[in-house]
Amino acid sequence: MADPSSYRPKPGEIPTDPGVYRFRDEHGRIIYVGKAKNLRSRLNSYFANPETLLPKTHAMVHHAASVQWTIVGSELEALQLEYTWIKEFAPRYNLAFRDDKTYPYLAVSMSEKFPRVQVMRGERRKGTKYFGPYTAGAIRETMDTLLRVFPVRSCSPGVLRRAERSGRPCLLGYIDKCAAPCVGRISEEDHKALAQDFCDFMGGEAKRFIGTLEKQMGEAVAELDYEQAARLRDDVIALRKVFERNAVVLTEDTNADIFAVEQDDLEAAVQVFFVRGGRIRGQRGWVVEKVEDASDAELWEHLMQQAYGGEESQQDSIPRQILVPELPTNHEYLAEWLGGLRQGKVSIKVPQRGEKAALMDTVHANARQAMMLHKSRRAGDLTTRSLALAELQEALDLPMPLLRIECYDISHVQGTNVVASMVVVEDGLAKKGEYRKFSITGDAAIDDTASMYDVISRRFKNYLAEQETRTQSAPATGEVGAEASEPVRSKFAYPPNLVVVDGGVPQVNAASRALADLGISDVAVIGLAKRLEEVWVPESDFPVILPRSSEGLYLLQRIRDEAHRFAITFHRAKRGKAMTASILDTVPGLGPAKQKTLLAHFGSLKKIRAASLEELSQAKGIGPVLAGTIHATLSNDSENAAAAPAVNMTTGEILD
Repeated sequence: MADPSSYRPKPGEIPTDPGVYRFRDEHGRIIYVGKAKNLRSRLNSYFANPETLLPKTHAMVHHAASVQWTIVGSELEALQLEYTWIKEFAPRYNLAFRDDKTYPYLAVSMSEKFPRVQVMRGERRKGTKYFGPYTAGAIRETMDTLLRVFPVRSCSPGVLRRAERSGRPCLLGYIDKCAAPCVGRISEEDHKALAQDFCDFMGGEAKRFIGTLEKQMGEAVAELDYEQAARLRDDVIALRKVFERNAVVLTEDTNADIFAVEQDDLEAAVQVFFVRGGRIRGQRGWVVEKVEDASDAELWEHLMQQAYGGEESQQDSIPRQILVPELPTNHEYLAEWLGGLRQGKVSIKVPQRGEKAALMDTVHANARQAMMLHKSRRAGDLTTRSLALAELQEALDLPMPLLRIECYDISHVQGTNVVASMVVVEDGLAKKGEYRKFSITGDAAIDDTASMYDVISRRFKNYLAEQETRTQSAPATGEVGAEASEPVRSKFAYPPNLVVVDGGVPQVNAASRALADLGISDVAVIGLAKRLEEVWVPESDFPVILPRSSEGLYLLQRIRDEAHRFAITFHRAKRGKAMTASILDTVPGLGPAKQKTLLAHFGSLKKIRAASLEELSQAKGIGPVLAGTIHATLSNDSENAAAAPAVNMTTGEILD
């Protein structure tokens, strides 16, 4: 734990301008990002008497080792910069939002040549319009119904390419649930217009399309075209079925997002109803981990940032009106910022009475239910993870909690294509974004211990180099200039409390020796041997035996198995690439595209070998110089192949 007085800036050094400040830990990792109208006033409050600080603030300032700040031109700029850095670096002591992935979205990829309708979850993609979220059953039914009226492409890219090559549409094209742009039944422009109609209907213009179809149905009846009238009647029924599924709650000109929250001292469950055209079009939920001390107004400010900050490409997703139980801090700047994203006016209000206040009560009831469900689901999982980490810390006699564990595994086949994997677990949960792969060559690939020494050395050499660079490039405490305002991105994150290697005493000693040679003494090393699941520690004649029912042992097994899976996947990919290598890969200046062109021109590698310089020069993109290089490389390869003795692959006999 650091003493805040050791890095406290002098009061006169801190400007009184608006800006954004960042607390960093001893490893240079950003642990908290905040903004202030007056930087001097805000930062001085963190270095007050520790007894007056709230517990979470007290923990943060004692965990930090430095503080930096950046001056901006206005509070609006501070709001934008704060959001950008929180989103990018996910500081440990800022509010942590975990999106509820229960509800999928109906998405239309308008940026593609042939737009595609599909069900999507997770992060939003640029150039794609989203509608919802819906429940899993409702979204499938809605999509299936609308494809009858708007037969937009819904197949995967692989199916689309296969249909284009064969000239035959997929099943959906035959049953009229796809306009089949892949085979030219509809032009690219008309298909995009059809996709836009789909988006317009989902965006709230249902009555226009229903009215148009009813008019066409009347015209068909007048012309005695009863078959066409029947088809139009079925289309109208389908559209009404989708349109009437959403309950009317407000007047038809109301477009608003209505938020509510249920919270305790540690977490908050947030719910939002999306009202478009007076109807509830969808629902979404978050769970907020309250790791920073924030008032309700500050909580709502962060919520607005998280809910709409990533919507730059989704202007239609931000409504004219946002209804919340309490006005967020800086709500005027928030409204201005959101108005810029929407390219139109946005108002943030608190409903006091009437239909909107009654609907907010309904949203709050959903938030309360979501909080109860989250607590019941998480209780067992959180308890188990905490128990496993506590058991490991006690069994290994470690002084620090195991906040971060890294596990390494070596994979090869008889010493060929040697690779290694690094998997990361934080607070008992896998952090896949920080997994790493290593290729091992030369003397390091001799055996597993040499490979393990090499991998551990490379990982921690990178860490030490990043620490040195960060120390030289940025002051410990003080103002950060414009040219240095962007935080340093690391190839590896901060070091683990525990390194786990897949293996026994030799692998453990190799990893321990690598850390010792680098001068690192505060990282524990253990090995998990597969035979009896024994836990080995460096320089020990006897293993640590964990009970078979131990949660700590289960955690180590899961980490070890994940490292093994990740290493095997990388090894297979590398081995497959090596098996498909060609002599053409060794020709300088001959890239994959020209290799493909050359093979297409001659038909086979055998014919390329037999070709003359003049014939090689006739291939597209192959000039005289490159043709000479190709001819020389293949000629040398042929001579080497001729010099090698022939072998009978069945008996192993060397043939004359």
